[in-house]
Formats: sequence, structure tokens, C-alpha cells
Amino acid sequence: MKDKVVVITGGSSGIGKALAEEFGKNGSKILITGRNKADLDQAVSSLKQKGISISGFVADVSLEEDNRKMAAEAVRLFGKIDVLINNAGITMRALFEEADMSVIKKVMDINFYGVLYATQACLPQIIGNKGSVIGISSIAGFRGLPGRAGYSGSKFALNGFLEVLRTELLHRHVHVLTACPGFTASNIRNRALTKDGSVQGESPRDEKEMMTAEECARHIYKATVNRKKILVLTAQGKLTVFLNKWFPSLTDTLVYNAMAKEANSPLK
Repeated sequence: MKDKVVVITGGSSGIGKALAEEFGKNGSKILITGRNKADLDQAVSSLKQKGISISGFVADVSLEEDNRKMAAEAVRLFGKIDVLINNAGITMRALFEEADMSVIKKVMDINFYGVLYATQACLPQIIGNKGSVIGISSIAGFRGLPGRAGYSGSKFALNGFLEVLRTELLHRHVHVLTACPGFTASNIRNRALTKDGSVQGESPRDEKEMMTAEECARHIYKATVNRKKILVLTAQGKLTVFLNKWFPSLTDTLVYNAMAKEANSPLK
């Protein structure tokens, strides 16, 4: 990845920032995006102090025009785009029957349409450079999680889109990776939307028991270098995908019971 230009959406914190550091320390030139300028500037400053060639660009992935501007800025700064990492994402936590549909739409706008906009904006460069399109999906894209209708729906849609893209570009030497972390320590659960769209404010799970964002980033970097198609992370994640394929009824019960144990679970 030395001297490759890598664009990472949602790179201010969590997995996105860890990916910027991982690719950056291996010689890539990085452009990260985020909606909050203060958070973005802080991330860029801290990564520059580690010797990483990085710039930030304020953008909202759910806005098509922002993604066009993001791609143009990467080319202006670095002359090309080799890798796009679609990392920006948001989650929710509410029973579907109680959730305001605007909450689910917002999740879809960011997690799914944001990927479409960013990918289409960067794709001419990536095709020309025989580069990579990476989608940070989730185990929730293989197995629906109760209380996360919008999130799981967006990740199932993302998995399908990436499969389509990989097949369409099969003979054009473009690498497409569907990366599916299991539960990973990040701030995504703190910022989860509740049924009325308000922010949850704290994680309902023990973040200390999860894979770190840095470890997750190392796996994704290696999968990118090796041009893997699908990456499923954590033993729990791999087991969930396996059980859901072969024992769906059992998995319904296991997943329900596991999610019901969360603090303040919406499951009765």
C-alpha cells in the first residue's frame, strides 16, 4: 500500500481512524472525511504527529454532492485515488413496531446510499488504477439483529451491492472487499439512535470485551493487500454466520436471548 491514495469515509474516530493509521503507517496517503470539523481536525492532527500523510475533508456521506467534492479533493491533493474505504456508519436501537420511520431512513441514507454515492464518485479513478473498493459491513449484514431493523437492513443491502459491484468489475481487475467485523469497540453504539431519533448516549454492551478498532483495522489492511473478497471477523461472528446458514431456527433463539441481555434492551 506504499504511496497508494486511500479515501476513508467517517475517519474521525473508531475503526475509520484506526484504518487511517494502519494504512498510513504502511506508506499510504490518506484522505479522511467526517461531518464534525473539530473531530476531523483533531484526528488529522494526531495522525500527522505519527508521521502519516493525511488530510481531512468535511463531508456528509448521505449527500451525493459532498461525495463528488470528496473525490475531487483527493485527486487535487494526491493526483489519484487507489482505495476507497466506505466506513461511515450509524446504528439504531429500537423495536421496529415502535421506531419512527425517519430513524430507519437516516440509517439507510448513511450506511447504504452513502456507500453508493462515494463509490460512484471514486470509481473512475479506482477502475483506472485497478484499485480497491472496501465496504465496512457487519455480521448484522448476514444475520438480522432484533432491535436493529434499520442497521441490519442497511448492511444486508450493502452486502448485496458489494456483491453486484464485485461481479460487474470481475474482468476489470478491481478488488471489492466486504469486511464484516463482529462487535468491535468504537463509539457507534454511544451514538446509536433510539426509536424517536434521539441519541442513545452510552453503549449497552461491555466495550472492553470486544475486538479493538486497531486489531480490526489490521485485519482489514491485510485483507486489502491480499485482495480478499469477504472478511468475517471474531470467533463469535464466524459462528453466528455458520449457525444462521445451517440452523436458522436455533439461531433465532440464540440471537434473541443474547440481545435481550443488553442493558435497557427494547426486547421484552
